Amino acid sequence: MMSEARGSSVKIPDDVRIVAFLCNWCSYAGADLAGVSRMQYPPNVVGIRVMCTATVSPYHVLKALQMGADGVLIAGCHIGDCHYLKGNYMTYKRYLILREILRFAGINEKRVRLEWISAAEGEKFAEVIRSFTEEVREAGLSPLRKNEVIKSEFGEKLKNAFRSLEVVK
Repeated sequence: MMSEARGSSVKIPDDVRIVAFLCNWCSYAGADLAGVSRMQYPPNVVGIRVMCTATVSPYHVLKALQMGADGVLIAGCHIGDCHYLKGNYMTYKRYLILREILRFAGINEKRVRLEWISAAEGEKFAEVIRSFTEEVREAGLSPLRKNEVIKSEFGEKLKNAFRSLEVVK
């Protein structure tokens, strides 16, 4: 099913929308391998290349959800293989905090996923995209996609969650 963007002839899938933050050194290269190998996976993922997953803050993930993404994937180098040595350890710690924030805000934590995918794992990348897309489809379209009241409530819950995190520091 497709719909047309306002004032444009661009067709937008009515399917779930997923934003993927991909590590430049591993996961982005794994996505590239999947592409050049012509592996099949859903086209509803927008990949964003980041130098390291450690540069992806919980704010980026929450902002993607608030702007209408139904799911967010963070994919980086395997533990111990980070180009920047400890970036994926930092990512994992932030991911745990992010899950708590999502729970606090009443958002299904299955809408966000963390994966370790190397440059040589094109098939794993394709499989992760397939399985995550199915998980997000099961969760349904994000309630934040169009409902301004829910977005506003979500924003307030996030502010409270961040305030509580500041107290923990």
